[in-house]
Amino acid sequence: MYFSRLKKFSFLFDLLLLNIALLIAHYFIFGTEHPNESSKFFVLIANTSWMLIASLNKNYKIFQPLNVNDVIDRLITTFIYQALLLFGMIYFFKILNVSRGFVMITFGGFFLAVILQRILMAYFVRSSNIQAYLEKRIVVWGNNDIADGLLQFFNDNPELGYKYYEFIDGSERAHFAEIIGAPKNKPDEIFVCFKEMSIQTLDEIILLCRAENINPHVVFDVIARKDGKKNNYNSLPILHLNNESGTSRKIKALKRLFDISFSLSAMLIGAPVFCLVYLITKFSSRGGAFYKQERIGKDEKPFYIYKFRSMYIDAEKFGPQLSKNNDPRITKWGRVIRKTRLDELPQFWNVLKGDMSVVGYRPERRHYIDQISEHIPEYKKMLTHKPGITSLGQVHYGYAESVDQMCERLKYDLLYFRNITLDSDLSIIFKTVKVMVLATGK
Repeated sequence: MYFSRLKKFSFLFDLLLLNIALLIAHYFIFGTEHPNESSKFFVLIANTSWMLIASLNKNYKIFQPLNVNDVIDRLITTFIYQALLLFGMIYFFKILNVSRGFVMITFGGFFLAVILQRILMAYFVRSSNIQAYLEKRIVVWGNNDIADGLLQFFNDNPELGYKYYEFIDGSERAHFAEIIGAPKNKPDEIFVCFKEMSIQTLDEIILLCRAENINPHVVFDVIARKDGKKNNYNSLPILHLNNESGTSRKIKALKRLFDISFSLSAMLIGAPVFCLVYLITKFSSRGGAFYKQERIGKDEKPFYIYKFRSMYIDAEKFGPQLSKNNDPRITKWGRVIRKTRLDELPQFWNVLKGDMSVVGYRPERRHYIDQISEHIPEYKKMLTHKPGITSLGQVHYGYAESVDQMCERLKYDLLYFRNITLDSDLSIIFKTVKVMVLATGK
């Protein structure tokens, strides 16, 4: 209840600060507090976009222990997204006609005011006696000596909200699983405290907690792990793991923004090529120009992938089959568009719909996913991401002709997902364009 009120206060106070900044900026630039029609529309867009982007970026979610750097990082990210949106509307799409000075003063003042407000809020939360409002239930599982130090720290710092806890000895694995999966009195968070732990054990804990939507925290000096946010509870180093797999919110948002921008540009600039491929495909062999097939995407949800048809109709009347060199099911024109990757062009529509990303992994059918998972269990983790039109495996390996080749190609894609960056996406896109130009696709 306490943090719910605090979130509402922050939300409303941000809007108040934004509109005060808009009013001051308008008076400073135009010498009047009465906005014209363009300014009124800009005020509406500024307020709407801030509410939307701040909510999506979880600006008002309060994590414990409260980390000021994390709060400011999320604020800066939100400002960047809003600036890209507004400046795109003003200067690229020319939707709004407002003064640059008006925009700069507004967001400069708003940014400073919000940062100051968050710092003061963090100081208030840390220094005030709010434990009476908090009823966060936790489970501590592991070795006694580590757990004792952790629980003592919680007792000395009641503002963290860890008021109710249960300790489970490290040998009682079955009891731990029972507590985590209990429909009633389910813990809000768990702390895993072992002197030694394998990567496999940690991954099991993460999967168990993810299924129950519980965030695990692990004493991280006993294990090497890249993902997670590190904090010190007194002398104990703790790794906070999110129950959501995958990349950070910032990377996901930037990747989605890049996907939309790149796909729109590709569809607009490539419209003549798109039309030409459509006509040749349509009249070069019997059947429609487009081909759709059910594939498995993010979180193992099925969707329809779209391609230019490269095979004769009824090519899979005897069941799923992978294409091979000199495959008689492929048309003469189909061989051309497969080598140049032009058959993939309609998938930019899948990207705009949100089913796919420009760069990811090749989406497969359930028939093959089950077989691949038997060989490479880590493949399931990759399905928490969106598939892509192109991938690291696609440019280095090409189309696979068997499940074994799929597994070989998958090794490249797993490497990509361990370190997703804009540079790696651009590099893969550049290599894909090279394959298209040289017609070296397999």
